[in-house]
Amino acid sequence: MAKLTDFTRRADALDHYSRDALWDLFDGDERRLNMAHECVDRHAGDPQRVAIRIAAADGRHESLTFAEISAWSSRFAHWLAAQGVEAGDRVAFMLEPSLAYYVALFGAMKAGAIGVPLFTLFGPEGLRLRIDDCRPVLLILAPDKAEVAADLQGVRVVTADADLFAALGEYPDAFACRSAGDDIAVFQYTSGTTRDLPAAVRHSHRALVTLMAAALYGTGIRPGDRFFCPSSPAWGHGLWHGTLAPLALGVSTGAYAGKFDPARLLQALSAFEITNMSAAATHYRMMRLCGAAGDHRYSIQKLSYTGEPIDPATLGFVQDTFGTPACSMYGTTEIGVVLVNYPGAGDFEVKPGSLGKPPPGVQVAVQDAAGEPAPPHQVGELKVWRRGAWLPTKDLGYVDEDGYFYHAGRADDVIISAGWTMSAVEIEHVLLMHPSVSEAAVIGVPDPVRGQVVKAFVVSDGARSDQHAKDLQAFTRRQLSQHEFPRIVEFVDDLPKTPAGKVNRRILRDREALARPLEI
Repeated sequence: MAKLTDFTRRADALDHYSRDALWDLFDGDERRLNMAHECVDRHAGDPQRVAIRIAAADGRHESLTFAEISAWSSRFAHWLAAQGVEAGDRVAFMLEPSLAYYVALFGAMKAGAIGVPLFTLFGPEGLRLRIDDCRPVLLILAPDKAEVAADLQGVRVVTADADLFAALGEYPDAFACRSAGDDIAVFQYTSGTTRDLPAAVRHSHRALVTLMAAALYGTGIRPGDRFFCPSSPAWGHGLWHGTLAPLALGVSTGAYAGKFDPARLLQALSAFEITNMSAAATHYRMMRLCGAAGDHRYSIQKLSYTGEPIDPATLGFVQDTFGTPACSMYGTTEIGVVLVNYPGAGDFEVKPGSLGKPPPGVQVAVQDAAGEPAPPHQVGELKVWRRGAWLPTKDLGYVDEDGYFYHAGRADDVIISAGWTMSAVEIEHVLLMHPSVSEAAVIGVPDPVRGQVVKAFVVSDGARSDQHAKDLQAFTRRQLSQHEFPRIVEFVDDLPKTPAGKVNRRILRDREALARPLEI
């Protein structure tokens, strides 16, 4: 009987998709389901079958098989039980992609505990805030991270070193998983700042089944792909789309460990003969700017991106370099993926800059301020139909006459100046078209006459002069309109970013607020 993975065309996806068809991709059912079994154990029969290929920043390559991860994660589950860890306890780990990372993730799931992946670049305060929030019984750290956890209270810290693996080696290499689909498997933190810590999103083992619709139609993943995702598996994209989704289908996936280097990523894509990559928009932009793309040959057939829109210049670079379009995949940790471009579907036109269309089983709309459907090309709020109601995403967008969705920025990224409504994203895209601009971020700042004016923060290799600022203003006005340009241009060395790599306009707005004189 055909499965959803047997189809690549969008028309077939719409015809054959169903909730039961998703469950047919797994061994488990509503009553008994475990992510670790679905992602690792059931693919471990062939001892040579590669699960993970790791490209390290220092040039090392490492391959881990399904059999290795299955055996060591089972030993870890037995070890957790011996330490008194019980079902529902949190086990946190702050590790780069490595055998230790996957052992901790899947071993915790097997034991019925809850895995909590943490970003390896957190400082002591960022780590403490999350530890205080999720209250794990154990924190597994790489040896070089000991200082970060030196002052933590109320949690046992264990170093993922040779001594730990020696201890694990005393336990059996198989473990009987007993979790139900509704049991919590993962606490997932979003990439917010430590000043406004978001609560951990709680995901059950059943979330793996829901994820597969986004994987099939957002990244286009299919058995036989050689997949790669350079995003950190501490964040939603790297964990769900870069790790769990491909492994659940028995697909070999690639990960990046250490400080990101776009030239190193390009080299890994070539060396691993990667056919399918999903990355953040920032990764593609950095690959364009590093100048090393022409040094290698590639096997890429499908590409996807998430996190934020990609500027036109980078979209053109991707098409020219890899011979296939970059397909947007839109969603959030809280709502999942709700707009896709069906990578690999021969019957779906990818419109540059578009978020695409909903995957099967998902309804998305653009609504005006009154909650009515917005006509084509009118900006409104993107909303998703969930549990009998329209759920706001807090993002703005519009649809075209063909039903394709487009992003128009966050609701708080809209700038209203002298009655004109402008999009920060649109102005940023135009600035990035200028040959001297490598990065740009736009916000609205208070103005006594216009209410707000546009301010642009620009990373540029041009002169930091008034004339260069005027050139950028004139360039933007020519591309957009006479009123839609940055009235203030500030040249900066770099832009603040979230840990997931997105430009953090909120920090820029906060800085501006602090710099303004206090009105009394």
